[in-house]
Amino acid sequence: TTIGLDPLAGRKSMNVVVGGLGLGYTAVEVLKNHDVASLYIVETMDAVIDWHRQGLVPLGNVLTADSRTQYVQGDFFAMARVGGSGFDPQNAMRQFDAVLLDIDHSPAHVLSPAHNDFYSSAGLNHFKSRLNDGGVFALWSNDPPESGFESVLNDVFGGSQSHVVEFDNPFTGGTSTNTVYVARN
Repeated sequence: TTIGLDPLAGRKSMNVVVGGLGLGYTAVEVLKNHDVASLYIVETMDAVIDWHRQGLVPLGNVLTADSRTQYVQGDFFAMARVGGSGFDPQNAMRQFDAVLLDIDHSPAHVLSPAHNDFYSSAGLNHFKSRLNDGGVFALWSNDPPESGFESVLNDVFGGSQSHVVEFDNPFTGGTSTNTVYVARN
């Protein structure tokens, strides 16, 4: 999360979208940044949002208690497309300073074939309209950096960075890595 917001250091009153709620780790990290004015968390499953609202998951109370948090139930990818509803239910045309996406396993290993077009040049070019000038798109991936996707990001955004993040993995007893792609509008 800090990797995704780092390029915006010094920007005040940021409006951020997190695509995918899960256990809430990404969203809680966003809220640690005092320059974040609003956080829209887009989650497809009502049940996951309810778990947080009811405090059934460890970070649910943290997110729900923070007045900057807005849960939005819906399909992130449908909302991101041209003609989609956008991420703010009150303003379909609203733009954001950062969109942090943590839904698919990677751009090559998606949870639904319907997501594939988002990761294309056409899909990302349409999505860019959801970002303010200088806004950041960051994508978590379980895979190592993929040169094909890096090329798409570079073509669409005029540049990007791929950060390999190493972390202790309690399931394997060793370390694992993920990739965070960061592109700026």
